[in-house]
Amino acid sequence: MSYQVPAKTRIGHVHLKVADLQRALDFYSGILGFELQQKYGSQAAFISAGGYHHHIGLNTWHSKNQPPAPENAPGLYHTAILYPTRKDLANILKRLIEVQYPLTGMSDHGVSEAIYLDDPDGNGVELYWDKPQEEWPVDKEGNLQMVTKQLDVKGLLAEAD
Repeated sequence: MSYQVPAKTRIGHVHLKVADLQRALDFYSGILGFELQQKYGSQAAFISAGGYHHHIGLNTWHSKNQPPAPENAPGLYHTAILYPTRKDLANILKRLIEVQYPLTGMSDHGVSEAIYLDDPDGNGVELYWDKPQEEWPVDKEGNLQMVTKQLDVKGLLAEAD
């Protein structure tokens, strides 16, 4: 018998091992703007958008002062952070440019527009917004056809505050 996850199921949070808790908070809260909800001494912190208990957990329980995980080993590829609007994505891109944070890529995937970067521990981060579903590219049979095209950076930044 097969099982299918309920349609309204969502990923609730991601919990990352980091080498330096304050350095991670400086990135996720200081640059990306997530709100600190709770801190467990100097070992863990829980941050969120909009007052949720946590979207991201950060801890040093097994990783304090350790180097980043090897790039060619199994593990997390990236955490994708979904912004509600294109303007919100434009505003975070503008912020990253202003603070001169290094980006690793930018793409238009047909279904979404995305900005890629690494956190201070080398964990991949995707910042994106979803285009309206009626704009998603499909083939003649109606099957989703995601792509990787060049992002219209100038057009995106034109929407920033």
